[in-house]
Amino acid sequence: MEIEIATIGGYEEVGRQMTAVRAGDDVVIFDMGLNLSKVLIHDNVETERMHSLDLIDMGAIPDDRVMSDIEGDVQAIVPTHGHLDHIGAISKLAHRYNAPIVATPFTIELVKQQIQSEEKFGVNNDLVKMEAGETIDIGDSGNVQLEFVNVTHSIIDAINPVVHTPEGAIVYGLDKRMDHTPVLGDPIDMKRFREIGREGAGVLAYIEDCTNAGKKGRTPSESVARRHLQDVMTSVEDYDGGIVATTFSSHIARVKSLVEFAQDIGRQPVLLGRSMEKYSGTAERLGFVDLPSDLGMYGHRKSVDRTFKRIMNEGKGDYLPIVTGHQGEPRAMLTRMGRGETPYELDEGDKVIFSARVIPEPTNEGQRYQSETLLRMQGARIYDDIHVSGHLNSEGHYTMLKALQPKHLIPAHQDMKGFAPYADLAAHEGYDLGRDLHVSNNGNIITLVDE
Repeated sequence: MEIEIATIGGYEEVGRQMTAVRAGDDVVIFDMGLNLSKVLIHDNVETERMHSLDLIDMGAIPDDRVMSDIEGDVQAIVPTHGHLDHIGAISKLAHRYNAPIVATPFTIELVKQQIQSEEKFGVNNDLVKMEAGETIDIGDSGNVQLEFVNVTHSIIDAINPVVHTPEGAIVYGLDKRMDHTPVLGDPIDMKRFREIGREGAGVLAYIEDCTNAGKKGRTPSESVARRHLQDVMTSVEDYDGGIVATTFSSHIARVKSLVEFAQDIGRQPVLLGRSMEKYSGTAERLGFVDLPSDLGMYGHRKSVDRTFKRIMNEGKGDYLPIVTGHQGEPRAMLTRMGRGETPYELDEGDKVIFSARVIPEPTNEGQRYQSETLLRMQGARIYDDIHVSGHLNSEGHYTMLKALQPKHLIPAHQDMKGFAPYADLAAHEGYDLGRDLHVSNNGNIITLVDE
């Protein structure tokens, strides 16, 4: 059976992920993501109203025109989890393919919301829920199956999909960390990965997120970040002024920890910002997290400002606003607070807790620097980097290679500079660039098995 892999997006940058796997006549697409930094450098860009070709020209979404060179029928579009760099282009591209979107329940719900907010295209693809641990047939041959393996990441309900073919398995390894003690959800299913590495023809190809491949050791568990956050929150328990926290709004486990620790130190938590309301509200509605029944979630700007006024009237010392803006996004709540554009007034000595790291990209780094500078100018004290990554460090990569024993490796989720540490790591394990280690560009097709 012919096996080809098209590296469409996310092979020259962190963002706009998209990969296609062809097994015979059947094609599966993994991810359709947005490169948000390419949008943020423009003022007042509303992607919902833009044409896909304009967004492709901006470098914001994958250029999927290479799919015309793939001889087969797309049978499924499979987003691995709900981050925008994996689902943000579905509303722009999915309608081109007569195929269902297959994902875990939380991811499907986020995809549905993306589609509902789309104003340019009608996206009528079927939405199919599939749980981690399940396997379905792809196409009519009976020779190709799609399996979801549970992984842990900085968002709930993440999976690594596997395409099983007579030539071996193709494992799509974006994005994960090896968390055996997660705060929410089940641990990573390493047992299943080891089984896949030893079943049938083994693993033909492993496509791997190499974001942190150059970092030594292993990525800590989310439970480590929880303890760090608890230590910081407890240390400011006696402060009677304002404390504000920010994190990734999609990081439900972290939001849960912030809510619990706010209550532990006698403050009422409140979630502020559109994405904060969206992700936590969706997770609670689907039963992934149990949040206090009286927890306020406000996304609309007028509702947020009313809440800020109430906090100022009743006393900042009684509340913990948990807000959007950890990357310094121009229109996010924390950025507006730093610019003095909200009723919430920061005073000398007030605490701002960043339970997130800066995504290593120039636009984010510049915006975050500006946001922190504005906050400090108002007297705020910054608590930074209370976080653990959602991506594997080097020891995690060695563990995955030992478990899967893949015949071919394809690094992803980086630019050429970012691929270098993973290529070096793979070389130590006996892989050779150009033979079984394939460093690719966007728009390339890699033929693994020819007729």
